Amino acid sequence: MYRVKSTSAFLLLMIVSLFLSGQTRVSAETVVEKYGKLSVKGTHLVGENGEVAVLRGVSFGWHNWWSDYYNRNAIDILVDDWHATLLRAAIGVGPEGSYLDNRELAMRCVSTVVEAAIEKGVYVIIDWHSHDIYTTEAKAFFAEMATRYKDYPNVIYEIYNEPDHETWQEVKAYSTEVIRTIRAIDPDNIIIVGSPHWDQDVHIVADDPITGFNNLVYSLHFYAATHKKELRDRADYALSKGLPLFVSECAGMEASGDGPINTDSWNTWVQWMNANQISWAAWSVFGKDESCSMLTTITNPYGKWTDKDLKEWAHIVKNLLTIDNKIRF
Repeated sequence: MYRVKSTSAFLLLMIVSLFLSGQTRVSAETVVEKYGKLSVKGTHLVGENGEVAVLRGVSFGWHNWWSDYYNRNAIDILVDDWHATLLRAAIGVGPEGSYLDNRELAMRCVSTVVEAAIEKGVYVIIDWHSHDIYTTEAKAFFAEMATRYKDYPNVIYEIYNEPDHETWQEVKAYSTEVIRTIRAIDPDNIIIVGSPHWDQDVHIVADDPITGFNNLVYSLHFYAATHKKELRDRADYALSKGLPLFVSECAGMEASGDGPINTDSWNTWVQWMNANQISWAAWSVFGKDESCSMLTTITNPYGKWTDKDLKEWAHIVKNLLTIDNKIRF
């Protein structure tokens, strides 16, 4: 009799456990399970069910200088501990050691981040991190990226990080060629288009956007201690004209990447992005003696990061991601 009761109790416990574990899996779905393949509707990213999708995460630094941080340990920390739903692989183009003269390193870094992001169920930006136009090289790069990853809803293509002195007509002509190359292979995944003057002239772009392609968004970059209401006014104008924006790089200090963090201005920007349901990636995961560097110069990229490894900016970003993302996924 005792054994029968014990067995019955055990079976009941197993049933309850299975039910609860099933419930846990539902509530702990990944961001990609939640939204699936993204598209653009009006000024918003939306998921397959039509729900507005807001992604929040972090950008790695230039891969040619900070390749050690492009590893699975770092990605696990950023997704599991920081609760990032978006990663950005900044594949450097131009300076010494970049994609143009060390393609093997670039491909190793981008594949590490993209494939880990796919496995972990988060979105990932493949960023052509350039300040200049390299049309032939960009088309070849994105043709390869689209061929590899066109079937994964996780992937977002950023085809020109920060045009600096190029006009919108020059950027538009370049972007149209690269977009056409991607769309011949991948007809749907989101493409981020750069805007002139380090992604600040979105008001100019809004008056003459690229037409004839779907699922395009336009990059807006800000550094909160430098960029304030004037840039938000430009962005508000662009939104009013129906231009979808994506903040693929942002931070709280000066545009140089250094100097004190202006928390008041940063918080104002965060409130603005939340109000407009705009996705963002904070700059940047690397270790250098400047305030935009999230990690100390002695942090082990492959080790467990403790609070002492994280600089002030990292704590701000991590806390914000935890608050905004953890409760949703």
